[in-house]
Amino acid sequence: MMRVDAHQHFWQLAARDGAWPPPELAPIYRDFYPDDLAGLLQEHGIGATVLVQSMPNEDDTRFMLDLADRHGFIGAVVGWADLKAADAPQRIAALAAHPKLRGLRPMLQDLDDDHWIDDAALAPAVAAMLAHGLRFDALVLPRHLPALLAFAQRYPELPIVIDHLAKPAMQEEPAAQWLNDMDRLAALPNVHCKLSGMVTEAGPGWTTGQLRPYAHHVLDVFGAERVMWGSDWPVIRLAADYGAWVKASDVLLAHLAPAQRQAVFGLNARRFYGIA
Repeated sequence: MMRVDAHQHFWQLAARDGAWPPPELAPIYRDFYPDDLAGLLQEHGIGATVLVQSMPNEDDTRFMLDLADRHGFIGAVVGWADLKAADAPQRIAALAAHPKLRGLRPMLQDLDDDHWIDDAALAPAVAAMLAHGLRFDALVLPRHLPALLAFAQRYPELPIVIDHLAKPAMQEEPAAQWLNDMDRLAALPNVHCKLSGMVTEAGPGWTTGQLRPYAHHVLDVFGAERVMWGSDWPVIRLAADYGAWVKASDVLLAHLAPAQRQAVFGLNARRFYGIA
């Protein structure tokens, strides 16, 4: 069964105008293109990826869509649009004209307003997303989860996926508030979760045992049918290489039935993002 990496990035430093990443993050302070990832995908049996935005502008989205035109392993693109702009529906329609544009992601973790997403002003943009069959990637931190819950309840037809488990602090035991908030979101059938970004949050020296209670909680409350695996490459290079994360993921999912592992490692992402 083809595995799918449901979360990875490409970027050009020259186009980022001093935005993240800073020079001190040496492992990721350079350009990353499809040729840098292709060998890793082949080595680990990954047949397709979901390419996700990393800048809050449409130029970055067009850069990704151009790469998707030229590299067949990019199965879907999650771009960016200003969802509160007066012309958001028109801009979303223009981006959605590309067949591989499958979702949008506002960079909620970088916004000053933790409740930005809990705003009825988003209604025209969400209506446009629904009209064009797009999904919503939620780049959030634990403090954003209550507002995300209100948003998900307001738009029950919008497919939503929480990136990186909402980036909880990888302590010995998960925080009670994170557990409760994830439980409430998982109760909504339109909400999914990506098993990604964990080792970066845990930092160098991470162990599979450290990650296990977080991964298992997400699998328990969302079910294996609403969790999808992703690498967060190249950001993962800050704490691990691609192969180490694949190996750790195999351990974290070892308790699941074979069909459930296949779902998490690829079938769910193919279904969610419409990857053939």
